[in-house]
Amino acid sequence: MKTSDHTPHASGFTPVDHRTAVAAETARFVAAVRDADLAAAVPSCPGWTLADLVKHTGSVQRWFSVLLRARIQEPPRSRDVDLRLPEQEDGYADWLAESATVAADAFAATDPNQPMWAWGADQYARFWARRMLFETLLHRADAELALGLRPAIERPVAVDGIDEFLVNLPFAGFFAPKVAELRGPDRTIRFRATDGDEGWVVRLRPDGFGLDAAHPATAAADATVRGTAADLLLLVYGRLSYDAKALAHEGDEQLLAHWFANSAF
Repeated sequence: MKTSDHTPHASGFTPVDHRTAVAAETARFVAAVRDADLAAAVPSCPGWTLADLVKHTGSVQRWFSVLLRARIQEPPRSRDVDLRLPEQEDGYADWLAESATVAADAFAATDPNQPMWAWGADQYARFWARRMLFETLLHRADAELALGLRPAIERPVAVDGIDEFLVNLPFAGFFAPKVAELRGPDRTIRFRATDGDEGWVVRLRPDGFGLDAAHPATAAADATVRGTAADLLLLVYGRLSYDAKALAHEGDEQLLAHWFANSAF
């Protein structure tokens, strides 16, 4: 069995073992919420409490684990999963920890290079481990933000997460319908890491949008946002605004406003 979930989309970046990182991120999430008031609101997920956040994340981990074990080859027709959710919320932290164990068992039983249906670009089992990682990480960050903490995100993981988000966003329309609005007359947005050499250019075309890997690193973009990889990850997911103090932006502000109004999920 292969031991890495590193995908070809992140070529040139430091490889991330997504399966191991899921366990680490879940442990951080559990530590943040174990003694917290689970009725507390989560401002970055309007209408949700910490209990909702924990239930959602653990449910996603268990749902993806079912898909991995089934090695699905077409879109699933049902989302029914035995969540084993405890009746009392004081058991939610332990339940979330157990969800990561369920995921680890599914990872151990599945070659990450096994062909599988996936809703994004990478039609292999590794897609689901990578997606699970960033679902877990972002909601861990949501929990910490709700508790007044500043989320710490390891730089290689943040870089991989930005890439994962931008690669898969064009395929997300069935659950994020606003991405259909991300069109334009050949306009470009650059995301540039200030704590490394990484950069991503998204091109909006009349028929859609996507990463433009051929855009020269030295060529100008119509709009640019700069920040650390961790802050850029929070930005693309809508947890930071492009005009936040931690970030710098230049160029077509209307283009940036249009992108961020329609891209987060």
